[in-house]
Amino acid sequence: MEMEYPIDFRCPISMELMREPVTICTGVTYERKNINKWLSTYNKTTCPATMQPLHSFDITPNHTLKRLIDAWLNENDPRPHQSPPSIKHHDLVSLLSTIGSSPFKVTCLKKLRSIVEMGEDTKADFIQSGGVEVVVQILVQILFETSDFVTFRASEEALALLHQLPILSSSDHDDNTTFDILSKPDSMTSMAIVLQRGSAEARLYAITIFKNITKTDYDWTFIIQDQGIGFFKSLLELLSDEICSKASSCALEVLIQVLSPSKKSRLKAIEAGAVCVLIELLPDSSSRSKCEKILQLMKLLCECAEGRVGLVEHHMGIPAISKTLLNVSNTATKIGVKIMWLISNFHPTERVVEEMLVYGSVKKLLALLHMEGRTSSTKDKVVKMFKLHAHSWRKYPCIPFDFNHCLGLVDVSC
Repeated sequence: MEMEYPIDFRCPISMELMREPVTICTGVTYERKNINKWLSTYNKTTCPATMQPLHSFDITPNHTLKRLIDAWLNENDPRPHQSPPSIKHHDLVSLLSTIGSSPFKVTCLKKLRSIVEMGEDTKADFIQSGGVEVVVQILVQILFETSDFVTFRASEEALALLHQLPILSSSDHDDNTTFDILSKPDSMTSMAIVLQRGSAEARLYAITIFKNITKTDYDWTFIIQDQGIGFFKSLLELLSDEICSKASSCALEVLIQVLSPSKKSRLKAIEAGAVCVLIELLPDSSSRSKCEKILQLMKLLCECAEGRVGLVEHHMGIPAISKTLLNVSNTATKIGVKIMWLISNFHPTERVVEEMLVYGSVKKLLALLHMEGRTSSTKDKVVKMFKLHAHSWRKYPCIPFDFNHCLGLVDVSC
């Protein structure tokens, strides 16, 4: 539909049909909202089309042109039609060749995005036409123009386009251009910056790309060293997002992949407050899968002394882990037992041992000994905990009446 509009009816800024044409002092007509944004939001003092300095910022409705546009629309069929692929390819190539020098990069990016959204064929055409390289060049400009609003907005719009592309090719015969370009240091740093400072939508785009990158063999060491705890704080903020569940889910996946191979990354996450965030999220986990993943992260953090200290010092730490035992899934119970084993073995303070009894951990651990189908490694950890602490737990009057009988299953004298 857009290709049929006469060029004189299009706004020079957006190249879209003008609905409310207005003229400025240079005699050029624009769509009202576009020229207002140019003058007010971007604080420009020149004519967008001619780049002449403006001696006046007055805008005048162009009623004559408005009547001509309305008459033309009445005489022509306004029904949209699908442009032939050749036309879309021409539009795509034309936009890619001019976007670098255009002062209206956000508008151009939105047009590119509308083409890419048409389907897998247009996405492939975009990639093969060098679109990823062109758009990433716009993205990384925030590394050099950190305080410029227009540059940052263009970077956000670049991510809106890039997040729709497949990171890896589905064919063994195709290259992985998108991943190769997005995984470069400048690209990753730019996305991390948007993740920390961008709008809610832009942060979703960035975390979606990061999640897709976790499916590759990418080494996160550089971005962790480059961005430090700020990177983890932004991930934890998204993880705690109660409005956008998709952003929260993506952040959870990224954290697991980033923390799994590296103790240094776990220490940075702990410094960023990960233990507290995870403990407070655990009781409100909306699904079994999310609960299991949060427990997996807790286990990774508790493999560090700092993580264990953070858990036992939090007033909800042991109660939250205890609640998941035998209450969510076999996987959650297995991970929960591992966490209990880590804290009771390396931090066997009187308070920890008492809280394990008071908040039901001991009772559930006893139940595990009677259950069939539990892995031997899980039961082995339970037995080891009783060997360490059974004598302490016997002192408390609130222990189950059959506690001593149950202890007969465990040789506490070893």
